[in-house]
Amino acid sequence: MKKLKGVAVGAGYFSQFHYEAWSRLEGVELSAICDVNRQAAQSAADQHGVPSVYVDFTEMLEAEKPDFVDLITRPDSHLELTKAAVERGVAVICQKPLAPTMDECRELVAAAQNAGVPLMVHENFRFQPWYREIRKLIDEGVIGDRLHAISTQTRTGDGWQEDAYMARQPYFRTMPKFLIFETGVHFIDTFRFLGGEIDGVYASLRTLNQAIAGEDSGTVVFEFQSGAQGLWDANRYNESNAKNPRYTFGQTLVEGSGGSIRLLTDGRLLIQRLGQSEQPHHYNPSAANFAGDCVFATQQHFIACLLNDQPFETSGSEYLKTLQVQEAVYQSAQARTPVRNLLAQESSHADH
Repeated sequence: MKKLKGVAVGAGYFSQFHYEAWSRLEGVELSAICDVNRQAAQSAADQHGVPSVYVDFTEMLEAEKPDFVDLITRPDSHLELTKAAVERGVAVICQKPLAPTMDECRELVAAAQNAGVPLMVHENFRFQPWYREIRKLIDEGVIGDRLHAISTQTRTGDGWQEDAYMARQPYFRTMPKFLIFETGVHFIDTFRFLGGEIDGVYASLRTLNQAIAGEDSGTVVFEFQSGAQGLWDANRYNESNAKNPRYTFGQTLVEGSGGSIRLLTDGRLLIQRLGQSEQPHHYNPSAANFAGDCVFATQQHFIACLLNDQPFETSGSEYLKTLQVQEAVYQSAQARTPVRNLLAQESSHADH
């Protein structure tokens, strides 16, 4: 089996999950880590057995000549780093948020497309094992042939303190757009994975913790093209009673014409067919790494698609559909009115 050579840039908080997952993936050799903080890069390299360290991204690309690069940096760096990689024919897997603005996101995706280089967004929530299982159950018709609704309640409880987010990701505090940009986008993408394309939204957003700049609470209603509805009720201020609120990031109810599926905060799934009592559904979600080992599953998908020349589920062009919905959420909240016909809007952008 051919081994792909990869490099990575970024040694911040979330990078640990990427590096641990790469170390378990067959068919991959991570040869170098780059970070502007050499000490942080060296520490990550030592911990995960990566041989080389760089502080200059271009220098790393020229010296290592990798097959792919994993971008685990802040959103405002992604466009420049992606351009440098695709100019050299290096495939890219890039963490979300993709870029600070929709225009920059489109420019980033276009850069990869124009260079003919594969680009995947590291959108890992849809790869969480409970959502893969729910999608399988929907496809098997377990809750009927028509989807009615998807509703998720998220309470992370990590944002109520005066010094909220300082220890893990301090830049969260100054982001002008926060809950939807940082967390909601995961659920927009997951709702698309489970329910198909979203054509309209209505949103109400607010800031509960006045120590931070952006919104940390919101209620968003989604209108699916199929006629189904979605609801995301979230805030990062209040706490849930979950043993680990960052395992499933909430509880979800999926309803169809023949019954419902409930996801509990510990990863358990319960199925209730119409006219019957609720029954547990047995499957085996992982407790490794982050949120059901979804980082591993995401990176495994990236490598499998690269090796087999297959399209990514979260390719750049696919992910723009998720970001179009994200933009509409902010537009709706600002205007205090529904925003509809999103698919027609995105289609018109794609034609230009």
